[in-house]
Amino acid sequence: MKKFVYVAFAVCAAARLFAQTAEPPATSPPATSAEVQALREEVRSLKELVQTLQQQVKAQPAATENTNPNQPTLPENPETPTAQNSASPAPSPNASAGAPPLFPTTDTAVVASSGPVNANGTTTFPTSDESVTTTPPTTTTTDSSSSSLTQPIPIISGGNNKNYMNISFDSVFAGAASSERHLDRLEVGDHDPQQRGFNARNAEIALDGAVDPYFQGFANIVLKLDNNNETEIELEEAFLQTMSLPFGLQVKGGQFFDAFGRINATHPHTWEFADSPLVNGRLLGPDGLRGVGAQLSWTIPVPWYAQFIFAVQNGRGGTAYSFRNPGDGGVFFDRMTIDRDASALHDMLYVPRLETSFNPSDTQTVLLGASGAFGMNDTGADNHTQIYGADFLYKWKSSRAEGGFPFVKWQTEVLYRRFEAGRGLDNLFPVEETFRDWGLYSQVLWGFKKGWVAGIRGDYLHMQESAVTADETRQSRSRISADLTWYPTEFSKIRLQYNHDFLEENDFLASREADSVFLQFEFILGAHGAHKF
Repeated sequence: MKKFVYVAFAVCAAARLFAQTAEPPATSPPATSAEVQALREEVRSLKELVQTLQQQVKAQPAATENTNPNQPTLPENPETPTAQNSASPAPSPNASAGAPPLFPTTDTAVVASSGPVNANGTTTFPTSDESVTTTPPTTTTTDSSSSSLTQPIPIISGGNNKNYMNISFDSVFAGAASSERHLDRLEVGDHDPQQRGFNARNAEIALDGAVDPYFQGFANIVLKLDNNNETEIELEEAFLQTMSLPFGLQVKGGQFFDAFGRINATHPHTWEFADSPLVNGRLLGPDGLRGVGAQLSWTIPVPWYAQFIFAVQNGRGGTAYSFRNPGDGGVFFDRMTIDRDASALHDMLYVPRLETSFNPSDTQTVLLGASGAFGMNDTGADNHTQIYGADFLYKWKSSRAEGGFPFVKWQTEVLYRRFEAGRGLDNLFPVEETFRDWGLYSQVLWGFKKGWVAGIRGDYLHMQESAVTADETRQSRSRISADLTWYPTEFSKIRLQYNHDFLEENDFLASREADSVFLQFEFILGAHGAHKF
């Protein structure tokens, strides 16, 4: 601080002297020789004072360095130090005039001195996409405490390849009231409300991003609480898919939902109702049709959108409900299962799908799809299951829509299953049967105001009757549902839903009706990848 005071004093004195010498002499008498001599002495003394102050200023950094030799010095270049230059001594105060100033005051200076993305994901504030994508990779040593919590997570891979990862957490809770005591027997989906009171059936950690220029990766890890408040964890999806294959091709591999119909491939937080349709839960399974395998999709080169999808999976376990599923306690459809391994290609599960869409006008969209699933089941040594499905979607959105509202969406799915039920393990069941089950749902959503959606859904499920198979899941039934959903923002929603269920009488179960009310609420943290329309 002293050196600045000295310099200021010297400048003021020089200015005063300059003012005196520059003052026009027209209004004053000529100076005497004595006055001139005195003025010269004053100038000489001021020069000596300035020289003394300059020497003190030069000596000040050295004295400070000797007093505290470990004190770090600020680099003149604001660029993030790299491993190479961080080990070099600090630049000298006599650096070349071309070096940028310590505190750049223009956008050009900031962009010119921006450092590259470092290994910890921090940057020196690039101001354009080009500055990010063209920055060469480098290894840096930066204190992690300087990272911003609001920045995305960039990851640097080898060469010039850069990737990213979105991380999000989504949680769905529901309060339930029902005239049915055993709500878990009334509802057909594993993520549906399972008991009266409060339910936490879906808390999802979602990861997605570009692995490199060739692949994208996706993962969904789901946590849920059972009726005893015990936590269950499942790897719902984890797969890799290509990004740049020619001829409209794309390959996917890993654990994934099958592209069967409209709802099966989606996650519960994207559903328009709080529970799964009856036909999906009973024919495809409470957890949906999914498994480990590979999928090939081909976007057909026609003037409108058309895509063919074909997947091959193991088709085993509870997520392949109608196929090689050992069932609860080794029993499925009242038969003891054989729980066999895959020994040939016909033991695998094959899931083809063809879908297309077109726009009748600028405000309307129509999507049509046909799906199939074919494989073996575990009720006999050579018993097959075939499931066929057709789906339809119509959506209208106003030409003056704000944030997607208002809109009307009508969606319908029809499923048919042919299930060859064998005699089970060691042929212990008395007869073989072939069940022909089918069902459908149809729902209409009306987004009547920004953030507000009203919906109504009708379900019907027909399960072929049997005089010998006593299974509570094989009961024909129907349901009518109505809901109202409010989206305060894109990161939260609150939904109120009412269900009325009709369950038909069969040889083993009596008819009954049930009423249920759900209050569902959801929140999302982080950046969640977009879902397919």
